[in-house]
Amino acid sequence: MTVYAVGDVQGCLDELRALLEQAGFDRGRDALWCVGDLVNRGPQSLETLRFFRGLGERAVCTLGNHDVTLLALAAGAPARSDHQLHAVLAAPDRDELIEWLRHRPVLHHDPELGYAMVHAGLLPPWSLRRALELAGELEAFLRGDAWARDLPQLYGSKPRRWRESLAGRKRLRFLLNAFTRMRYLDAKGRLELDCKRAPGRQPDGLRPWFEAPERRARDTRIVFGHWSTLGYRAGANVWGIDTGCVWGGGLTALRLDPAAPKMFRVPCQQRRRPSSNS
Repeated sequence: MTVYAVGDVQGCLDELRALLEQAGFDRGRDALWCVGDLVNRGPQSLETLRFFRGLGERAVCTLGNHDVTLLALAAGAPARSDHQLHAVLAAPDRDELIEWLRHRPVLHHDPELGYAMVHAGLLPPWSLRRALELAGELEAFLRGDAWARDLPQLYGSKPRRWRESLAGRKRLRFLLNAFTRMRYLDAKGRLELDCKRAPGRQPDGLRPWFEAPERRARDTRIVFGHWSTLGYRAGANVWGIDTGCVWGGGLTALRLDPAAPKMFRVPCQQRRRPSSNS
């Protein structure tokens, strides 16, 4: 079995199919990982969810911030005017898709293959072991009975700094932001969630999470997405594979070979304009 990892699809199913054909993906034999953001922005969010769900155990999808938005809308949160999720919310199999989505992990690790996958990144003070424990806390909430009541309350950008003593909604909100929204940290290690610029163009005092010298998981090979302005990045045991498909860039996949990943890419037709919640 070969394992492929694909970047943020965001409803661009036609491009995903073309990419998998180029990479030689065998639906009956291979596994397909996705870094998250299966939905929104692109034209085929509903069909994309059905595609991944239809792969059964051969699909591993970590939750992205746009996937969380869909869950929150299904739970009754106020809708943003620019979301492209109407078809999902009105679908006859909506409940089955939402149930499937909220049971996706926020962090996945395959020790035999030697790779971990997350949507946004791993907070530098966390070892892989600790990150998996904390991801388990968030996953237990999303899969629990109170998810629909409490998920809309987790939106927000505070607290910005991790403390083990965080509890309740503050703890869950921080975990959700770290795993699905993080790009930059300030000099004190606090999340800076507003800046989406590529490294080198950020305000003074901010650094990408993967460049923090105190990063404890640097020996773990991590595949992530979420950062379209970063583009494809490979180095220091991290592979960023959000190459901005929905913005007219490309859709990228990696074949996760034990020695070194092999990259595949197809161009995309979308020409949307980035917004503050991309």
